[in-house]
Amino acid sequence: MDAAAEAARLEGERAEVAAFRRSLGLGHLIDVHTHFMPQQVLAKVWAYFDTAGPLLGNRPWPIAYRHEEQRRLEVLRGFGVRAFTSMLYPHKPGMARWLNDWSADFAARTPDCLHTATFYAEPGAAEDVRRAVEQGARVFKCHLQVGDFDPNDPLLDEVWGLLAETGLPVVTHCGSGPAPGTYTGPGPTGLLLGRFPRLRLIIAHLGMPEYEEFLTLAERHPRVMLDTTMNFTEFAESSMPFPRRALPRLADLGDRVLLGTDFPNIPYSYAEALRALESTGLGTAWLRAVCHDNARRLFAL
Repeated sequence: MDAAAEAARLEGERAEVAAFRRSLGLGHLIDVHTHFMPQQVLAKVWAYFDTAGPLLGNRPWPIAYRHEEQRRLEVLRGFGVRAFTSMLYPHKPGMARWLNDWSADFAARTPDCLHTATFYAEPGAAEDVRRAVEQGARVFKCHLQVGDFDPNDPLLDEVWGLLAETGLPVVTHCGSGPAPGTYTGPGPTGLLLGRFPRLRLIIAHLGMPEYEEFLTLAERHPRVMLDTTMNFTEFAESSMPFPRRALPRLADLGDRVLLGTDFPNIPYSYAEALRALESTGLGTAWLRAVCHDNARRLFAL
C-alpha cells in the first residue's frame, strides 16, 4: 500500500473509532493490552507472525500496523487512546531484566504509557520483579504460552507473593489460544489462584478458547479481571468462538472486564476490534466500563 492509500486508510479508521467513542460518550479509550518493545525484539516477533508459526495456530496473521515506533504511537493516540501498555515478554532466561530496563526508559519518554514489566521462571525472577517495582512498574505481563513455564514453578513463589502484596495487575496469557502450550489452560492458573488468592490477574483474551472455565475463575476470585484482546472479531470467531450462552456471565462481570486489542500485532483494524465488542449486544454502559471506566479505576487515572 502506498503512502497516500495508507494515510487515507488511517483517516477512515480514526473517523470510525471517533464515532464509536461518541456513541459511548467517551472522549478517550484506555487499552491495557498493546505491544511496544525493543525494535530488534519486535522485528523477530513480526518475522514469526509472517511465518504463521505453530504458536499462532499455523494461520496467516498479517500485521495491520507495521510502522516504526513513533508512527505507531501517533496512530494509537489518533484513535483517542489516552493510556496504554507496553506488553513485552521473555522466551528464555536472562531476558526479563533487559526488557524491563528498556520498558522503564520507554515509559519515562512516553507519559501516556502505563509502565509495563515482565518476568521469567528463573533464579533471579524475584529480584527482577522487585527491581521493576522500584523503577515504577504499574502492570506486568506474563506469557505462559511463549515463555513455556509453569506459573506454579517454585522459582516464582516469591514473585507471586510480591505481586499479591503490592496489588499490581498482571496481564496473563494463560488460555490455550491461538495454540495450546504446556502450561496453558485453566488448570495451572486455577492452582496458582488457589495458592495466591489476592493476585490481581488480568486474564488476556478472556481466556480464549477456555472462556467459560476462566469466567468461573473470575467468579470465584473477586480480584481477577479479564481483557477483551481479539475477542468477538471475525478472525477469532472463525476458529475460537465465544459461546453466546456465556454472554450473561460476561455482563455480570462488567466491572472487571478491560479493553485490550493487541495493537499493533492484529490482522484487522482497530475499529473492527471495537465494533466486535459492540456486536455482543451487552449495551452502552457495559462498553463504557470496558473501554474506559474500569481501567481508569484500576490505574487511578
